[in-house]
Amino acid sequence: MSPRIPSWTATLTWKAACFIVVMCCSLTIVLGVLVHVEVTRQTVATAREKALGKLAEASARYEAGEAMPPESGIDPDGLPESLRALALTGERGTLVADHNGRPTMWAAAPADGRALATAIDYTQSARTISGLDKAIIGSSVLAIGGTLLVGAFAMTRVTRRLHQTASVARRITQGDLDARVGDPRTKDPARPQDEVATVAGALDTMAATLQAKLLSEQRFTADVAHELRTPLTGLQAASELLPAGRPTQLVQERVRTMRQLTEDLLEISRLDSGSEQVESELQELGALAERVVRAHASGGCGGSGGAGGGGAVTEVVVLRDVYVETDRRRLERVLGNLVANAHKHGRGPVVLTVDGPVVTVRDHGDGYPDYLVAHGPQRFRTEPQAGGKGTGLGLTIAVGQAEVIGGRLRFRNAEEGGAVAVLTLPHPPP
Repeated sequence: MSPRIPSWTATLTWKAACFIVVMCCSLTIVLGVLVHVEVTRQTVATAREKALGKLAEASARYEAGEAMPPESGIDPDGLPESLRALALTGERGTLVADHNGRPTMWAAAPADGRALATAIDYTQSARTISGLDKAIIGSSVLAIGGTLLVGAFAMTRVTRRLHQTASVARRITQGDLDARVGDPRTKDPARPQDEVATVAGALDTMAATLQAKLLSEQRFTADVAHELRTPLTGLQAASELLPAGRPTQLVQERVRTMRQLTEDLLEISRLDSGSEQVESELQELGALAERVVRAHASGGCGGSGGAGGGGAVTEVVVLRDVYVETDRRRLERVLGNLVANAHKHGRGPVVLTVDGPVVTVRDHGDGYPDYLVAHGPQRFRTEPQAGGKGTGLGLTIAVGQAEVIGGRLRFRNAEEGGAVAVLTLPHPPP
């Protein structure tokens, strides 16, 4: 198993720091090498000229039979063998070598089949080069450190603004359409904008446009539902006056369906607007679940998208009963819609299980569509493989009402088949 790379190495600050270090090191190495080579060349050239000058003086005295200057002589001790061999071939040359523990510049020339050599102390020149190298390394470390600090400060300011923009984007994704970045650079058109300010401005504009469209949609939905309630009420009253028979029964069923859809649209608009008020009271969860199931079995509590009435049986299993402080009407609405959806789109047996603050509704049908498990219910979406049947508004209302009472509703498919809806309610300690 390969080692996992730490997550912080993927941050922009870390990548920028690595880039700065690599560039500074590369530039420092190139400049350091160039300075070192040039200074070394000049130092060696100066020492070589001095050694050759001393060698010329020694050669003149040797030819005149005079005493040679100090540090000069024929085949002196310590003369490098390579330089001696060069002199024996009739050539002059210089070489830096260690002599008695000190760096020495040697110069040699031929003299009657032997090597006439002279030496000068190269210690000071060697120290100059060594000191220069240390100065290059020290200044490079300081330059890299200073550049890193300045770069980290600049990148931190940029990444902080990026994190703020990302945080606002997540809030918008979670439904907070009032969230804005509010970058001051976007408020003054005459002020130059960088790329981060451009992204922040685009995000704010997108959020404002999206909010306006959603508010318009919510107002339209609420207006349509309100306008439909009055004629539907009159239509239902008129259908009650029709003579008994199958046609009258069909008309009444369609009118009830349209009224239920209108009420669902009104409820959706209230959930979207966030105007719902919770009226909490202490409820025994097991008894409330049994009451919901009895109401659906008798057809007395219609759920969105088709009730579980008409003799549909739902088994209630209470593993661990608890009291929860919640809005009874909204919780009954959530459980009723889940049970109704299980009977309409699934197959029996339908089992409602209470295990503490967790309520599970399961059927034994084909399971939820993949999109619903991954992203949650979508309004009026239909699935071709399900014969054109959709989830309607029932599950959407269930999710919205669960959020209003502080619960969490999740959807999954059982391994052995069937759809499973899991409602987790907030449960304070006893």
